Amino acid sequence: MVRNVGFKQKIIALVYDFDGTLTPQPMQEYTVLPELGIDSNTFWKEVDRETRKTRGDPILTYMRLLVEKIELNKAHLSRKILRKLASSILYYPGVENWFDRINNYIKQKSNGLVTPRHYIVSAGLSEILEGISIKKHFRKIYASQYFFDHHETAKFPTNVINDTVKTQYLFRINKGVEDTLETINNYMPEENRPIPFRNIIYVGDGLTDVPSMTVVKKNGGFSIAVHKPKDKKSIEVCSKLLTADRIDFFAPANYQKGSNLEKEIKIIIDVIISRINFDKARFDFSKSQKAP
Repeated sequence: MVRNVGFKQKIIALVYDFDGTLTPQPMQEYTVLPELGIDSNTFWKEVDRETRKTRGDPILTYMRLLVEKIELNKAHLSRKILRKLASSILYYPGVENWFDRINNYIKQKSNGLVTPRHYIVSAGLSEILEGISIKKHFRKIYASQYFFDHHETAKFPTNVINDTVKTQYLFRINKGVEDTLETINNYMPEENRPIPFRNIIYVGDGLTDVPSMTVVKKNGGFSIAVHKPKDKKSIEVCSKLLTADRIDFFAPANYQKGSNLEKEIKIIIDVIISRINFDKARFDFSKSQKAP
């Protein structure tokens, strides 16, 4: 008896970094740092010095220093307050209606066959991302987070996402194991993975995204880098990423209708949809050849 199992690998996942990718500045510069009256350039320079001095992880270092600054300023930044501060975050042009436009494009181009999903994988703070105005568009948001005591005071990091740890979440998306309490180490055949890497598009803004870009591309997916418009330094970084075959395209971080970024994303989406149509046709044909 043949099991009635349908074709399942018909999801396109768009995975975004956050700071510098969807926003011009790191989220802390819109939220925590101005709330504490701290100059952002001074803070990030201190993070860099401490990282070099302690040979520590940059993300752990900034999270530690942030807690120290909160205590030094005798401030109370609970999870609720951090969520509220997220309303101050500014996005690149077009970001706020980007997700609906891309969803509609995928559905129309695939005649409803393909389902779009959006994810954030960020080294930023989960407590802030919980309050962003675009949260409703994301299937899951993975980010660093703090432990808060019974006074709702941030004490220490409970989850840290750095450049290389980001890749873990790509495999979670790939395998459909989205709950972080579940292990992703169990073997899963490629044909059973709900979102094969060839259906994943990764969007990032620079060198911190290289591990994720590399994992996605080496497994058959696609990566795009965005840069600040007319910013020579960030354009140079993107150019180097293209030369090193880390990315497929790069473009200014403009998410508006008709932008270069939208055109490049749509080219990739068209390729993925064509592959899905082919894979589904082959799956259906193979199934029809099996004896009842």
